[in-house]
Amino acid sequence: MLEVSSSSELPPIPGKRYFTIGEVSTLCQVKPHVLRYWEQEFMQLNPLKRRGRRYYQRHDLLLIRQIRSLLYGQGYTIGGAKQQLSSEEAHVDSMQSRQIVRQLRKELEEVLGMLR
Repeated sequence: MLEVSSSSELPPIPGKRYFTIGEVSTLCQVKPHVLRYWEQEFMQLNPLKRRGRRYYQRHDLLLIRQIRSLLYGQGYTIGGAKQQLSSEEAHVDSMQSRQIVRQLRKELEEVLGMLR
């Protein structure tokens, strides 16, 4: 059986802006060919590509670690992990929308108060 360490055992993410696929492979303990495959399967994972090289950002590493946890730690299939990620995105989107509406309402009430 494949032995996979938990995410608490993963090395910390350095304070860099961009990471190469080799660095991401080490930081997330996932082989480069697996990362390239996940890019095809998970639309949320879309690193910057310049001159044929991939450059990952911090949010990409966090997403990769989340995917890794879903697949290896929690036993999800690729399809199940996709579904889980999209449902989490929908939840975050609805929370952000509610927060924006609250902020707009507050600002409009302030403007109304100034007009009175």
